[in-house]
Amino acid sequence: MKNYILFFLCIVTLSFIGCKKNDGEPASSTSTANLILKFKFDPTQIRLNNIGGVSTIPAGNATQNPTINKMSAHYAELTPTAFTALGGGAVIYKAAETTAGGGTAIDFNKAKLVGNNEIFLSVPIKNIAVGTYEYLRVSLAYQNLDVNFHLDTVINATTISQDFPATIAGFIGYNTYINGFTIKNQTVPVNANKLQGFWGVETSGSIMGFPFSSTTIGQAPPNATTVVNPIFATSPVPQGSCLVTGAFAGGSKLKITGAETNDIVVVVSLSTNKSFEWTDTNSNGKWDATKGEKIIDMGLRGMIPTIQ
Repeated sequence: MKNYILFFLCIVTLSFIGCKKNDGEPASSTSTANLILKFKFDPTQIRLNNIGGVSTIPAGNATQNPTINKMSAHYAELTPTAFTALGGGAVIYKAAETTAGGGTAIDFNKAKLVGNNEIFLSVPIKNIAVGTYEYLRVSLAYQNLDVNFHLDTVINATTISQDFPATIAGFIGYNTYINGFTIKNQTVPVNANKLQGFWGVETSGSIMGFPFSSTTIGQAPPNATTVVNPIFATSPVPQGSCLVTGAFAGGSKLKITGAETNDIVVVVSLSTNKSFEWTDTNSNGKWDATKGEKIIDMGLRGMIPTIQ
């Protein structure tokens, strides 16, 4: 009887030890709950600069609040503290890459594109290390957006001063291999790697009853894309990336215990507050693309992840 009791106690003790999870270990393999990330695009959210301070518009530039049609990301990481180096947290997503264009690049052909309030990522919680996370990091890769451009010209002695719609496909990842991409209706062949800031613009409209459409491609200046990182002093990100960092809303933290039975939904709110920026050479506050006003920045202006 005594031996039986000792055997029973050993089994209970070993079971307890075996079920205990330490920080940094994967959650229980029996969990079926998921961590879900949903993108939200907010033109009223605070407009931040690269280091997380309130941003001002440089003299000589102008801005618009774009309407985001689709967005894609390349990488996502949960970060425990402001002192955690990039890659030292729980990496929960990394998109496909390729060397088809020479150097390593994001494979745009395999990118997942989602719209406002749509799910970008659903990952089993059992695959995430147990721990407490204060920040989310998301490397944005591509955005398709609508803005307005201004046409100010004279045609057959008639003055035209009118705004028209434009759709922009902007590649904001560190480097992207693009076979071809569709802006709105028009497809542009590329078959090459393109660094951060490559874009294509499709415009259309009607002037004096005559329809028109055009497609233009271009490249923003190096390192001109805003990448908000409020913990840059203690946890920097590589220059030329679009690895946006944001603390969970309200000072809350995401806790992964390994005992979750329900999905955790995180709304990733991205600031589109005046995020489309160009050189305003004539100071009229309108994007006169046909007069050489160049796109400077399409970087999102901050990220606030909220746990629902």
